[in-house]
Amino acid sequence: MSELIRQESMFDRPLRRIETPAARASDDDTSHIAADIHTASGKRHSNMAAVVGMVTASPGHTSAELAHLHRHLGLTRHEVARRLPEAVTAGAVTKGYKRRCAANGSLATTWWPV
Repeated sequence: MSELIRQESMFDRPLRRIETPAARASDDDTSHIAADIHTASGKRHSNMAAVVGMVTASPGHTSAELAHLHRHLGLTRHEVARRLPEAVTAGAVTKGYKRRCAANGSLATTWWPV
């Protein structure tokens, strides 16, 4: 009888929950309320997990490119850009080199799986 060998993937390891504030201290109260709701609903964490999946599937792209390539997931470029630093804190992705973004033409950071 043969044994099934399973290779560990990024999705086999749980992502650390991010407890950093989602709104800046200088933001309006409405921003803090929205951030609290986004975090409490679990959407912030699930969106971060989706962004990690994007980077894993498409390494070396910018946040705008990732949002475009994976638009079927429904995350805007801004949501992708907000979740990427959290994914770094979670130890799932890392910043790469900067280059001209194909989606918007600006100089932007590339993102890579850990």
